[in-house]
Amino acid sequence: MYKYFILLTALCLGCNSTQKSINENNALPAGPADVMSFASTITEEELKEHLFTYASDDFEGRETGSAGQKKAVNYLREAYTSMDIPAAKGDAGYFQNVPLELRKLPVGELSIEGQAYSNGNGYITFRSGEGTYKEIVYLGYGIDTEQYSDYKGAELDGKIVLVRSGEPQNGDGTYLLTGTKEPSKWSNMSEAIGKRLEAAQAHGVKAVLYVDSGNYSRYMRYFNYMKTNNSGQMSLKAQEDGPQLILLEDKLAVGLYPELMESTENKVIAAEIKMDIKSKNEEVSSENVAAVIRGNTFPDEYLIISSHLDHIGVTSKGEINNGADDDGSGTVAMLEIAEAFKLAEKEGVGPKRSIVFLHVTGEEKGLLGSQYYTDFEPIFPLEKTVANLNIDMIGRIDPKREGDRNYIYLIGSDKLSTELHELSESINKRYTNIELDYTYNDENDPNRFYYRSDHYNFAKNNIPIIFYFNGTHADYHRPGDTPDKINYDLLANRTRLIFHTAWEVANRDKPVVVDKAAK
Repeated sequence: MYKYFILLTALCLGCNSTQKSINENNALPAGPADVMSFASTITEEELKEHLFTYASDDFEGRETGSAGQKKAVNYLREAYTSMDIPAAKGDAGYFQNVPLELRKLPVGELSIEGQAYSNGNGYITFRSGEGTYKEIVYLGYGIDTEQYSDYKGAELDGKIVLVRSGEPQNGDGTYLLTGTKEPSKWSNMSEAIGKRLEAAQAHGVKAVLYVDSGNYSRYMRYFNYMKTNNSGQMSLKAQEDGPQLILLEDKLAVGLYPELMESTENKVIAAEIKMDIKSKNEEVSSENVAAVIRGNTFPDEYLIISSHLDHIGVTSKGEINNGADDDGSGTVAMLEIAEAFKLAEKEGVGPKRSIVFLHVTGEEKGLLGSQYYTDFEPIFPLEKTVANLNIDMIGRIDPKREGDRNYIYLIGSDKLSTELHELSESINKRYTNIELDYTYNDENDPNRFYYRSDHYNFAKNNIPIIFYFNGTHADYHRPGDTPDKINYDLLANRTRLIFHTAWEVANRDKPVVVDKAAK
């Protein structure tokens, strides 16, 4: 990239003595004019140059684990190498291997008291399971916290448990866990299953029979899609060690335990359960890509900027889903932001905190690359990670916003940190004047976008996040998502907003405060 001449011209407007002091003192903060100079190196032309390569047919839709995805990670590695931005893993390189596997729908039977049921008829599971059990332990809601636990006194190692959705309430209608009219995350459709599986795993449970009509309908749609298309479910290979999840239809669950919907008391149910369910697993090789610019004042504190590097590949008809907006736009934005920060570092005004540029794999398969980073192999300590700015689709216009195009949807900025939200608002007013639209930030948003991109895996660990998003459009997850349809003026301005926000988060004297830690 040819940015050095532009940048040096802008910086030469200052006096020679100031320039000398900047070069001699890497910790000297840049003034507003300097920050604007670095931001101005993020251009439409260079975003376009990157994206017309990254979202070209040569990359074959960047399907997770495919040859096209390998081209994508190599492109990113070469970009960071050319910018002289070091690998986050040091001598181990830019790639973080993410162990994945592709599982076909399991076949076989679940037998309850001699009555056999096939997968998809009364229950759904996406994992193999074998064995015979003489009893089931009913655990009410299956909640396990210091404040309230359905696991107290129960010996559950190697057993099957039956739990249902919901959580306890007080006599006045408030929820016991929150003390308010608002339920906790144990009632959140997107988080309820994961929290119950974590609790079950901690107590040595072998399998969880879970009754939740909302999630049953949701997973049945996915099950039917996989069955119709003979596709598989990709997952982290490391997940196999946890308890098996079996979603039960209400009718079958009540037949197993008639008091299910009324009782929250633990009970041992005498019932013979036989499982003979098997699926075929195929290993998938994929990688996250991570680079880092080290902080000059707080090098052991980290701001992570993220986007997903892969997409959904080629259709059954041979059409390429190029994924220019989803998430080629976020990927190339990160490269431009990284280069702007590197230029600042070269001029002696590098960030106070370390900035990690994390391109994750498997987002389309269930946020797998970011989950691997947060749950299994954080390259940098999560407790030292001050924030995550996640970029997923910022190059197009939501049809709802046609004619009013200078906007960006912000999701999650106020979920954990009031300070981060206020910082974000202030930075936008100072530098970019984009309309910050919080339509999809509503907890009751039926799209549930807060739970559908990679920032969520950081947020669940109480790391403050901002998710930048332009909304969906007619080409979302279709072959029409091509680089010629990107609005490069909007992409550049939105990228500058993220750069300015990252600059402020990285250079504050203190990390942003988490004042809304999740319960």
